[in-house]
Amino acid sequence: MRVIVINTGTELLLGNTLNTHLAFLAREVFPLGLRIDQQLTVPDGVAIRDALTRAMAEAEIVFVTGGLGPTTDDLTREVAAELLGLPLQQDAAVTTAITDRCTLRGFPVTERILRQAQVPEGALVLPNANGTAPGLYIAATADHPHLFLLPGPPRELHPMFRGSVWPILGTLLNGRAAPACRTLTLACVGESLVEAKVGSQILALEGVELGYCAHAGEVDVRVLGPASIVAEAERLIREAFPHAVFTDNGEKLEAVVVRALIERSETIATAESCTGGYIAHRLTNVPGASAAFLAGYVTYANEAKSEALGVDPQLIAQHGAVSEAVARRMAEGARAKANSTYALATTGIAGPGGGSAEKPVGTVFVALASAGAATHVQKFHLPSDRETFKQLTAQHALELLRRRLAAS
Repeated sequence: MRVIVINTGTELLLGNTLNTHLAFLAREVFPLGLRIDQQLTVPDGVAIRDALTRAMAEAEIVFVTGGLGPTTDDLTREVAAELLGLPLQQDAAVTTAITDRCTLRGFPVTERILRQAQVPEGALVLPNANGTAPGLYIAATADHPHLFLLPGPPRELHPMFRGSVWPILGTLLNGRAAPACRTLTLACVGESLVEAKVGSQILALEGVELGYCAHAGEVDVRVLGPASIVAEAERLIREAFPHAVFTDNGEKLEAVVVRALIERSETIATAESCTGGYIAHRLTNVPGASAAFLAGYVTYANEAKSEALGVDPQLIAQHGAVSEAVARRMAEGARAKANSTYALATTGIAGPGGGSAEKPVGTVFVALASAGAATHVQKFHLPSDRETFKQLTAQHALELLRRRLAAS
């Protein structure tokens, strides 16, 4: 079934509000065997008329978000009723619900607010426990598709969709099977490399759909199709990149690392120069991280590296702050001071200045100190803007630790 989403709201097109509706609706309908075929975003007001006219001519299911409120630019209800030739009727139950809500909150009940209780003839009211504007479902006929008119605020849309729309869709689809979908996330591997190694093999499988989505320091590889074909595609990816796949369920790299540390009853500390505490930030974003994360040292200045981590000033003078030797000593100093199982350290040149022919902008050393093992240091060249540089460096550091944990 062809599905179109129409999002209304001038704030979405001005960039004042992030439009999260498509992602939410796409996730919710996929298990039912549906996929969003098209999304239209239009400003408040009469623009909804052309969007609805177009969508109703092309789709079998149309979801509209927004435009159900009490103000003059909320016209979704009125335009839909007009296009379908359905008179609007004041719904007594909705009127009572709106009146009770306004009374409870001390708001005056105005004619404009009660406008939200107008319902196209024959439409099913979708209750809104989190706002005054109810949703509406208008069943398909030979002349128009199934039409769902839904509130714009996510706090109202989400519970309404799960509580009222889902059951309707389940009845309409009558057990329609969804295709299998698998998303594997690989750390520190580019999408072009993945495609070069396995892309043609996967696309040769019958009935498969392959897609890539690159992020800083990782890539999502998405495969859709029959379950047996998706399983074969996953096998090909894992065989080609046996160490790079860190999740198949959307889990973040830092969450994988923290979980592995907790399972082993092991701990981590960080010593960061160029990343400015970003690794510690990511680790401590994970619920339960306190069981594994002991301490983080942000030693940006050379003096701080010496005072906090015991890095010999002569070592810095001899090799430079951005060097394998200093990174190693930072990691070892952090591990000793925190008494942790592991410690990660970073020192590099984020730019745009500060580089040289020997150490250009983007040069970074990442060190991993471990109990009972030699400290491992890797050099990377990650030229980019400062924020992306920090993201990439943190990703390489966390991946270095994840692979050590996976191998132990």
